[in-house]
Amino acid sequence: MRQIVCHRYKIKNIGLCRGADRLFSEVIKNGVTYMTSPNIDCTHAFTTRFGGVSKGIYGALNLGQSLGDDPNNVKENYNIICDVMGIFVNDIVKSSQVHGNCIRVVTKEDCGKLFCLDTPKADGLITNDKNVALIVYTADCVPILLCDSTKSVVCAVHAGWRGTAINIAQEAVQKMVGIFKCSPTDIKAAIGPCISVCCYETSKDVPDALRNTLGDEAESCFILQNDKYMVDLKKANYLMLKKAHIKDILVSDECTSCSNDKYWSHRKSNTNRGSQASIIVNH
Repeated sequence: MRQIVCHRYKIKNIGLCRGADRLFSEVIKNGVTYMTSPNIDCTHAFTTRFGGVSKGIYGALNLGQSLGDDPNNVKENYNIICDVMGIFVNDIVKSSQVHGNCIRVVTKEDCGKLFCLDTPKADGLITNDKNVALIVYTADCVPILLCDSTKSVVCAVHAGWRGTAINIAQEAVQKMVGIFKCSPTDIKAAIGPCISVCCYETSKDVPDALRNTLGDEAESCFILQNDKYMVDLKKANYLMLKKAHIKDILVSDECTSCSNDKYWSHRKSNTNRGSQASIIVNH
């Protein structure tokens, strides 16, 4: 296994699950940088900090609306990212994220409310309506995009450690299968940039929560080091997707904490930050 080096630890990577010959790609267009996964067959993006107009701790492509940034700058950031992706701001649907495992089914009727403060609570969005763009927000938590091109169904998931521990990834797949009759073999998954095992230090509560869901398999998702646990949320979500019979899963090897110049990290910034977003569009 290769070694991951960051500012605090040098440990084995226990959760790198991406295909060695199928890497995420960095797209740079009109000054905007975002990441894409080769196995997601529709328009999508894992955004970075690069390319927006926000200032200070929010510089530059902050897409978080409730973090203290100038609302006009945030709106312009949405115009910028939508322009480079070739989508419309009014086609984006969001939810209020609460670190649960609720997957909300949305339709075209839910569009046009991106800047409304009162949105339904959910940590995942799913749709089969055409030209609907789903968005979730992260700054260390795990973003997961799911796509079934056969049934034209897409899903965006925000998985913090609590959502991971209560199996939001598997819940998303079950919704795609149960509501839209997707076959797990047709669903492709991309786990985007988030905090990695090298930087995610926790107490015993996180490993215990993962054990409750994954059983013995959870032991491969963390290691004990200096009386603390280094936890691999990427691998935990990978294993949960595998349990849901998803075969095509790519995992970003980027760490938001190690790459805090490129991504916001809630931990690295001591909560003073903007937010990147993961966006997927149904065509």
